[in-house]
Amino acid sequence: MISYQKSLNILNKAKIKIEDEIINSTESINRVAAAEVRSKYNYPSANNAAFDGYAVCSKDTKNFSQKFKIIGSIAAGNKPFKKKIKKLDAVEIMTGGNIPKGLDTIIPIEQVIFYSNKKNSKYILINKKVKKNNNVRFLGSDYKKNNLIFTKGTIIQPNHVLALKTLGINKVKVKKKPNILFFSTGNEISNNLYVPVWKVRNSISHYIGSLKNNFLFNFINGGILKDNHENIFKMYVDKMLKDKIDLIITSGAVSAGKFDFIPSVIKKFDLSNYFKGVAIRPGKPILFAKIKGKHKVIFGLPGNPISSAACFRFFVYPYLANCLNIKKEQPIKAILKNNFTKKKNFTRFIKSKISTTNNGKLEVEVLLGQESFRIKSFVNSNIWTLFPSGKSNFKKGQIIDCYFQNSSNNNLI
Repeated sequence: MISYQKSLNILNKAKIKIEDEIINSTESINRVAAAEVRSKYNYPSANNAAFDGYAVCSKDTKNFSQKFKIIGSIAAGNKPFKKKIKKLDAVEIMTGGNIPKGLDTIIPIEQVIFYSNKKNSKYILINKKVKKNNNVRFLGSDYKKNNLIFTKGTIIQPNHVLALKTLGINKVKVKKKPNILFFSTGNEISNNLYVPVWKVRNSISHYIGSLKNNFLFNFINGGILKDNHENIFKMYVDKMLKDKIDLIITSGAVSAGKFDFIPSVIKKFDLSNYFKGVAIRPGKPILFAKIKGKHKVIFGLPGNPISSAACFRFFVYPYLANCLNIKKEQPIKAILKNNFTKKKNFTRFIKSKISTTNNGKLEVEVLLGQESFRIKSFVNSNIWTLFPSGKSNFKKGQIIDCYFQNSSNNNLI
């Protein structure tokens, strides 16, 4: 049995190649950028008005009352104003309208004095010096052509899509989503709603399948492997080497029981990286293998649903993120609300609840019911806390590392 850190080191060395593809930017939500993306255009594309009002030349304004002639009107989306601008000319302009050449400042409509009445006025009065560039949005002040929008490895979110479409980028290069083929194992697992007391309803395949959009993979449910399906499982691994499956993940049959056939099947293949058994709880029997010379890997998760959920979060997702070149996930730091004790040489993944105090600090509570069979505490939790090996006692008030259960901490960045 190896430490959690050593298992992560093995995973880092066993990285598989995930190909790139080019897709429409509107379809890029929750995809990983395979290259940096830069603006194709200046934004704004021209100097324009930040408010509804009147555009004038600042040099024409003085400390005594001046009458400016209104010579036209510009709305957002109008073509460039073509009338020749003379001294003491003013142009009515709407927010987003391009400022005519020769005019350099905007007087907001609320500050305009009309001569002689607002409804039919042909003039406005300005009775003070107006500064140049008031209420002007400048060309390229937000993005200049070739400015960086986001870097390689960014998980593209809706705010990125807004920028992409604003800046004229219709296609982006992203990493393909890894294809995961998943199997539940065991004669006791059933897909039926009503089951006898010696059966267990299939749940972990549905849980992991529901994470596919949050954790950036395609999910294929391979069904249930029975206790005597050793040869069938080997057939699927053989087939995996020839098709587009990147990972096979199993739940169950990885421990040391009579019908735990996953390790024996995997060891029949030529492997470049392998471990079975990690000093963690829950999930100690977890298995990992990389097929030598192939960009194909296998994870064997424990059969208990909570153990499988923890192992997916702390082994499979970090592995996928590394293969997709996502920036290393950073923990959320929170203040421990209650004492916690564990075995010194084990890493523990603990069902917990994070909350914010009245003064804005993050606190995390270790919930009762940490046994791996208990679902209720998982339902009541909203975060995993990670208690590292090398220490047994954790005191109230200490800072502890936390990880979202159903999405990456990288979504906070």
